[in-house]
Amino acid sequence: MDMARVMYDFAAEPGNNELTVNEGEIITITNPDVGGGWLEGRNSKGERGLVPTDYVEILPSDGKDPFSCGNSVADQAFLDSLSASAAQANSSAANSNNQVSSGNDPWSAWSSSKSGNWDSTDGWGAKPEGAAAQRNTSNNWDTAFGHPQAYQGPATAGDDDDWDEDWDDPKAAAPYFKDSEAAEAGAAQRGNSRAGSSSMKLPLNKFPGFAKPGMEQYLLAKQLAKPKEKIPIIVGDYGPMWVYPTSTFDCVVADPRKGSKMYGLKSYIEYQLTPTNTNRSVNHRYKHFDWLYERLLVKFGSAIPIPSLPDKQVTGRFEEEFIKMRMERLQAWVTRMCRHPVISESEVFQQFLNFRDEKEWKTGKRKAEKDELVGVMIFSTMEPEAPDLDLLEIEQKCDAVGKFTKAMDDGVKELLTVGQEHWKRCTGPLPKEYQKIGKALQSLATVFSSSGYQGETDLNAAITEAGKTYEEIAGLVAEQPKKDLHFLMECNHEYKGFLGCFPDIIGAHKAAIEKVKESDKLVATSKITPQDKQNMVKRVGTMSYALQAEMNHFHSNRIYDYNSVIRLYLEQQVQFYETIAEKLRQALGRFPVM
Repeated sequence: MDMARVMYDFAAEPGNNELTVNEGEIITITNPDVGGGWLEGRNSKGERGLVPTDYVEILPSDGKDPFSCGNSVADQAFLDSLSASAAQANSSAANSNNQVSSGNDPWSAWSSSKSGNWDSTDGWGAKPEGAAAQRNTSNNWDTAFGHPQAYQGPATAGDDDDWDEDWDDPKAAAPYFKDSEAAEAGAAQRGNSRAGSSSMKLPLNKFPGFAKPGMEQYLLAKQLAKPKEKIPIIVGDYGPMWVYPTSTFDCVVADPRKGSKMYGLKSYIEYQLTPTNTNRSVNHRYKHFDWLYERLLVKFGSAIPIPSLPDKQVTGRFEEEFIKMRMERLQAWVTRMCRHPVISESEVFQQFLNFRDEKEWKTGKRKAEKDELVGVMIFSTMEPEAPDLDLLEIEQKCDAVGKFTKAMDDGVKELLTVGQEHWKRCTGPLPKEYQKIGKALQSLATVFSSSGYQGETDLNAAITEAGKTYEEIAGLVAEQPKKDLHFLMECNHEYKGFLGCFPDIIGAHKAAIEKVKESDKLVATSKITPQDKQNMVKRVGTMSYALQAEMNHFHSNRIYDYNSVIRLYLEQQVQFYETIAEKLRQALGRFPVM
């Protein structure tokens, strides 16, 4: 049997046949392909269970740990010759670990970021482009707060099944587990491990715009290539804004169906997507959504927040409740993308919704994966129809965005915390209290009925009915969060995902601003010309216009969404209390008038 070295701590969820392992531990692999990103292993104590595949590294057949001492001269030479891209990926992982040490707050890295060092070997600081790290910064609401209605099994990034052979990039991210009071310690371990390995999900050296020279390439290029795709930015009534298409559309996600492959050995859920502007349906599995998310993040993530998809699942992924919740969140995610004027018109998104056959799908997929206008190079496609900005104004705009999004992030988290506590109370202690009142009243009526006194029949019947009314109210209280609080929490969950992307976006802007500030040193040493510096300021100005345009889109959606969802919440609350009041009136009417 093969042996494996544990790369990250993993705490097992009770009742899910998982195995708790610790970093550095050596385990025996008893089944390497359980499916969905899991393997079965046995530890030194003889305990067996499931472990995420991405949390371990298979050791060579001789059992030697490749990280131990004793590498040959040739091996060491090979390790020493690794590319700068690999070093960049390691730097990104280190930055993720630094975030973990700051309490898993994606804002901590931004708030404490320092400018790069122009005097380094390549003239640029070691700070990586931030968009790639967005993959896992937008923690889902049910991850941080444990959505009571959502399926409560272990949520992992292991896919519904393995990638088909026609997919170019087999991948599986570290598992993503729900946090709860009962499993707080284990969830913390999972969060740390995930943050530490987030850079492996999107290797920076794979995408030209994400490599460290990407910012330098954009800011210092003598002449930027004229890309075919253009993203115009205009100045409207509220400042810079994206150009919205003349007609908008949505996309309906529906009809989840279970499919299989490999003669039934592999199962998956497939969803039907129907754009409202074509009414022609296409079918996609979760892994296709995941591919789209990754392509959008890689291409637009430096300028536009791309919130994460709902979590992947290994166990229980075919249960009706989970499928319903996942479809609801996929619908919300797709609708968000359809509402964005840049994303919705992008070639990769349109191809995802409108491919006509398998050949067209594969062709479009490979074309998207070869796209070089990714990372910070997306700014080279943007053309603001506005005057140039000076550096002070650019910095002020960036700081204002950072201040607001950080404050909103705090507010959203507070509402989620309060909402979670209220949900627990409404579905636990509060209904029980109403049930106790109801049972106590009915017990009292039973005692009264045993008195043998003839003149209290009507009173005892009324008390009994009052008790039953309180039991009905208990049921109403327990069900009410699904009718109002659920939608308020889901809206906050979505915005928490958006807000979790901004520290990296703002970090990229701040890094670019610092480069311009320090460019005087390069001019003084004749490394760049004064014209080069002017070009840098202009290009950072383009980034600023893009940030302002995105914030105007963000604000318009925020105002609409919160107006709608809070109105709905209050309307449902009014209806809820009116229903209770009517039931109490009916109970009151049964009591005799003395």
